Amino acid sequence: MPVRLSLVSLLAVLAGCASRDRTVAELFSDAARWVDLTYPFNAATIYWPTAQGFQLEKVADGETPAGYYYAANNFRAAEHGGTHLDAPVHFARGKHAADQIPLARLLGPAVVVDVSAKAAQDPDYRVTAADLEAFEAAHGGIGAGTIVLFRTGWGSRWPDRGRYLGTTATGPEAVPQLHFPGIDAEAARWLVHNRSVDAVGIDTPSIDYGQSKTFDTHQILYGADIPGFENVANLDQLPAVGAYVIALPMKIEGGSGGPLRIVALLPR
Repeated sequence: MPVRLSLVSLLAVLAGCASRDRTVAELFSDAARWVDLTYPFNAATIYWPTAQGFQLEKVADGETPAGYYYAANNFRAAEHGGTHLDAPVHFARGKHAADQIPLARLLGPAVVVDVSAKAAQDPDYRVTAADLEAFEAAHGGIGAGTIVLFRTGWGSRWPDRGRYLGTTATGPEAVPQLHFPGIDAEAARWLVHNRSVDAVGIDTPSIDYGQSKTFDTHQILYGADIPGFENVANLDQLPAVGAYVIALPMKIEGGSGGPLRIVALLPR
């Protein structure tokens, strides 16, 4: 138990949890429930139409001459696909690369802004500042250091590429055919100017909606050094408030993003 509490205390310091609602012991108690918010990486993983998909090459899988079992693989993939990190430098020159993002921005309390009912009526729906204000009216203010997750309901479409992206085509000609919800530039500006959030995440392929041509939301949030998480899974399993998120990406030096293992902790 002392070793466990030591690790927990470290995570709490990094996330700033010690000064928030729940004690460290309560947050990481044996009664707490973990929710994996990450899709597995495999041949069905969805990538941007112009990106290289995930490939796993088997190097070894069997008994060695010495008599013990040994398995090893190589893998190849683009930075941006599946559940992944967008580092701010992805759309903002001079901002944090994947290996430069402070850990404190990747760990902390989360809120889930649910716009799935609206997105069900409009595949090009964009989360508005009014949606954020309505969330706060119902659940309280979005505090400093919060990770804001947006649930559009698109996770129910994974891994059906046509339903998730709006097209099964690949290559540059597929990009104009993309249809999925995202975050409106107005909402991004509202977060930057009115709240000190640590990160944002969404259950779609991009924080900008599919038909975006200039990726304004990327430019606004990443220009403020706020990292993004895309293709986040299982947001329907999280409450509007009360979850804590740990989002640790592959530490690619100078990377514009990379594969992300993101989980949520639900205290009980």
